[in-house]
Amino acid sequence: MKMKSWKRAGIWTCALLMVMTAPGAAMAAQGEGSSAELNASSAKKKVQEPFMIKIVDAETGRGIPLVELKTTNNVLYYTDSAGVVAFNEPGLMDQTVFFHLSSDGYDIPADMFGNRGQAVQISPGGTMTIKMNRVNVAERLYRVTGQGIYRDSVLLGLQAPIQEPLINGLVMGQDSVQTIEYNDKLYWFWGDTDRPAYPLGNFRVTGATSKLPSKGGLDPDVGVNLNYFTKEDGFVKSLVPPLPDGAGIAWVFGLMTAKDGTGRERLLAGYSTHNPDLSAFGILAFNDDTKEFEQVVQFPSKDDWRHPGGQATYYEENGKGYWLFTEHRMPNLRVPASYDAIIDYTQYESFTCLTPGTTYNGAQTSLERGADGKLVWGWKKNTPPLNQNQEKELIQLGLIQADDPHYYQLKDADTGEAVEIASSSVEWNDYRQRYVMIGQQTQGKSSVLGEIWYAEAPAPQGPWTRAKKIVTHNNYTFYNVAQHKTFNKAGGRVIYFEGTYTNTFTNHVPTPRYNYNQVMYKLDLADPKLGLEPVQGTAGQ
Repeated sequence: MKMKSWKRAGIWTCALLMVMTAPGAAMAAQGEGSSAELNASSAKKKVQEPFMIKIVDAETGRGIPLVELKTTNNVLYYTDSAGVVAFNEPGLMDQTVFFHLSSDGYDIPADMFGNRGQAVQISPGGTMTIKMNRVNVAERLYRVTGQGIYRDSVLLGLQAPIQEPLINGLVMGQDSVQTIEYNDKLYWFWGDTDRPAYPLGNFRVTGATSKLPSKGGLDPDVGVNLNYFTKEDGFVKSLVPPLPDGAGIAWVFGLMTAKDGTGRERLLAGYSTHNPDLSAFGILAFNDDTKEFEQVVQFPSKDDWRHPGGQATYYEENGKGYWLFTEHRMPNLRVPASYDAIIDYTQYESFTCLTPGTTYNGAQTSLERGADGKLVWGWKKNTPPLNQNQEKELIQLGLIQADDPHYYQLKDADTGEAVEIASSSVEWNDYRQRYVMIGQQTQGKSSVLGEIWYAEAPAPQGPWTRAKKIVTHNNYTFYNVAQHKTFNKAGGRVIYFEGTYTNTFTNHVPTPRYNYNQVMYKLDLADPKLGLEPVQGTAGQ
């Protein structure tokens, strides 16, 4: 039977070929082709305009970036930084389409079947606005880096607020921002940076500048116009040339400014190199002419605690200036704010209660106490800092007693549960007359490294005691948070911060365009949801 079927198929194929090669058939085929071309041309004329779906914050009316819209057949869309989606799905135009809506830190009421979303009547060129309730205390504003920041807005013909709304410096993704005011501009530096042309990108620091809001820059509510340092091919250039240790990867942290021996202000940074393991620490200086960092000094040991890292902030104590760092998660490392001190690792001090010259040793740890028996916390040289977990263990061991000062034992203001910090950014706040911390939690309930907290203290080193969650994520990471004090508004009542939004350290599928990029948030310190008490008196600088 199979042989006969194949023979029949062969006969019919030969007959068909004979017909198709006949002159009349050729003319018919040609006619059909012309008809197809006409149909294609007609289809082009009927290209439909996209339908605009805008998701807004029910409280502020502002568009919400990073909202996922999912159809009933699991097609996914994500709002751009204006909170819009340009919907133009063949087969679903001029239809009623239900969208499931979800976004970390935002919510929409569920219907009787538990579905959270809305049915939308789609029509080409039409619009629909949907409100979501904000669970976060902080408000998500926009994505700072990466491709397609205002992709859907451009597709809809809307005006984007930034100069490069689609791609800038050929940057697809950027990790861990550092910013500082220098030479009347904001300087921005990032770690590893992805590009469109290949999975491997730039691993030796990338950078950009932007105008200060007070000197022609954008309102921080609107966005940031980044002017990247780029190569001839348009991709961001490496800002750290090869160093003597020969490592292939370089990162910068703890940005500082100080005057050198000639009286010239220099931009300095702590650095680390990796190959891929940690190779070296030291200090780099930015060359304003070459737009690259140059090595000033490599510290003696890569394992030493005296390396400026994390986020840096300047503050004064007893009339003397210091740069303070969060390298050890909390603000417990500092150095005098002079060029000579910054490049001399022996000048770094830690905030600790350890006996000078000793190290943490569990139950055998030696703590400094005064003649009155009181625990002596202070800035000490040649003595490593005491971190949050070490302080907690010493409390549990009874070496630090209940009536001793506790500096890093943050508690959830609502539940009293401990809040362990993975990274932090600390700045003096004029409105609160306190030092304000934006801290990333480790081992949070919703995500391992995606919960962000607010705390404040009378001094930069603390004591840090009470924390309020301001941003939450569901199984997603938001790390290396950074405050932008130059963006503060209303005397510090409104502050801005960002972090790296990534699926790293999770099993979550990467969010298109947003993953491994920087997302900006805004926090109003007068928001009653923070539950802050009125400040009595003045403290700090």
